[in-house]
Amino acid sequence: MARYLVLLHEDETAWAAASPDERAQAYADHDAFAAACARDGHEIVGGLELQRAATSLLVRRVDGATVVSDGPYAETVEQLGGYYVVSTSDVRGLASLVGTLLSTGTAELRPAVDD
Repeated sequence: MARYLVLLHEDETAWAAASPDERAQAYADHDAFAAACARDGHEIVGGLELQRAATSLLVRRVDGATVVSDGPYAETVEQLGGYYVVSTSDVRGLASLVGTLLSTGTAELRPAVDD
């Protein structure tokens, strides 16, 4: 089985404006996603919801010096909001399940390098 990082990108302003009921539904959708993964043989081995991109620190090397600045990395509407690490032998099936989490936004499934 290969490991995949599932990156969940979405509009942070929509999440900030979401009602308590909308947030509860989103969390229920993630619970259903986890249950469907287990049912279909995809093992979630990690993951987190992330704070807003504005809370991040960016570290760069510029002319041999380390430069630290406040985030976000990119000035875009969609930001990384959370991720899962999933072990699976069926990435297309996993992609179909990930699609059930999206009402807007984009998800990226990227394979991990196996040692």
